[in-house]
Amino acid sequence: MTFTWLPPPVLVAGPCTLEDDGLNLTIATALAELQAKLGLRVVFKGSFDKANRSTLAAPRGPGLTAGLERLQRVRKETGLPVMTDVHEVGQVETVSACVDALQVPAFLCRQTDLLTAVGRTGKPVNLKKGQWMSAEGMTAAAEKVRAAGARDVAITERGTFFGYGDLVVDMRNLTRLRQNGSCSVLFDATHSVQQPDRGPGGVSGGAREHVEGLLLAAAAGGADGFFLETHPVPETAPSDSATMWPLAALPGLVHRALDVWHAARQSATSGVA
Repeated sequence: MTFTWLPPPVLVAGPCTLEDDGLNLTIATALAELQAKLGLRVVFKGSFDKANRSTLAAPRGPGLTAGLERLQRVRKETGLPVMTDVHEVGQVETVSACVDALQVPAFLCRQTDLLTAVGRTGKPVNLKKGQWMSAEGMTAAAEKVRAAGARDVAITERGTFFGYGDLVVDMRNLTRLRQNGSCSVLFDATHSVQQPDRGPGGVSGGAREHVEGLLLAAAAGGADGFFLETHPVPETAPSDSATMWPLAALPGLVHRALDVWHAARQSATSGVA
């Protein structure tokens, strides 16, 4: 089964946390231009609230009302579909009325009430795989969403905890997630290089230099699309500054990933070993 809402390859991209309209629209406009140039479908994703930050002092975003208004401006100005994550059942109805797709954060991927609430909206749903979850373990999560009424469900691989404060990616999960969950599978290249609680002041650090290698491996290994956080000046981003991909360098990265994605599928179709 594919994410029929948008045929592969799909790019989900945007800032980690929504900022002011100027910043959001700068990113969204660049993404719309990338969509037109490269011929892939792009979804703008930004969070109105980062409810799982490491410390109380960490920036959380503009909040529900302001965040949804900013997402709607992105959609109106660029024509891109928009996605955001929900953390509580009480947010789901309001958020679903304003966006094209809903996302369940990795830390909440087993919360039955939240999963069934997003499923009941009938909107496309993207489930982030928990950092502690096996591919097989995500099957039940996807089934909860589908049983509640969602037709289009994707699962996003974002690495698995290994030791303390680091993640590894098992590319076999791309096949396992699709086979066991009967879902489209996206690969989150920026969160997969996150190093939780290892940055200054207890915030998340990261190893941005590994984003490209992992993304190209996922393109060859069976991902139906890609998830990339991006920012014009990552160092100034209020969240995930160590892992976000520079906006100016995004077209080149995505172009390389698409070349690999298409080449891998052409080889599979033609039977080339």
